[in-house]
Amino acid sequence: MRRRLATERKVLTAKLSAKDLTLIRGERCLFQQLEFALDAGELLLLQGRNGSGKTSLLRAIAGLLSLESGEVHWNDVPVLSQRQEFHGAMVWLAHRTGLKGDLTPAENLHFEATLRPQSKTEIAAIYERLGIARLKRLPLRSLSAGQQRRVALARMLMADVPLWLMDEPFTNLDSDGRKLVIELTEEHLASGGLCVLAAHQEVDINATVKRVKL
Repeated sequence: MRRRLATERKVLTAKLSAKDLTLIRGERCLFQQLEFALDAGELLLLQGRNGSGKTSLLRAIAGLLSLESGEVHWNDVPVLSQRQEFHGAMVWLAHRTGLKGDLTPAENLHFEATLRPQSKTEIAAIYERLGIARLKRLPLRSLSAGQQRRVALARMLMADVPLWLMDEPFTNLDSDGRKLVIELTEEHLASGGLCVLAAHQEVDINATVKRVKL
């Protein structure tokens, strides 16, 4: 049986949608008139080869990249008109962890805990679930790429937010790590969360999956 975290999360009923999204970078149109609608418990899978625009679409969804046309809505309100509220409702797992190499995992996660609402899950349980308990007092730069990835996953689990944005989350993880990402995502969706996940390969997950191919 899967070992689940004893989480106490809010009831989540959020929704994310976009209409008529068009983005041009240089002389290249990455996507045009793109639309999607995502409800609680659903996964939006962004698929395409490297350089196809998956990361750019994630950044556009987060309100960090200007679009030629279109709007992203969070609970039926444009993201750009509620940027602070929206950023407080999401957490992002990017290619780079965004963590400080000279700090320990414990120090990094303590800092992150001040930025957004936190779940009531004991941090010790998160460390154990991710297999990083023995690493929490070591400088982050001394850890392997896969171990650093697990610390970034811990940041996601700590956040009591409905929306996960995940950019190639399986990078630098072994088969057990990839299975763990799937399990954690399934649990988040089962609790009413939403997830936008960019991957260049098919993702086998027990949830309602919507797809955007770039």
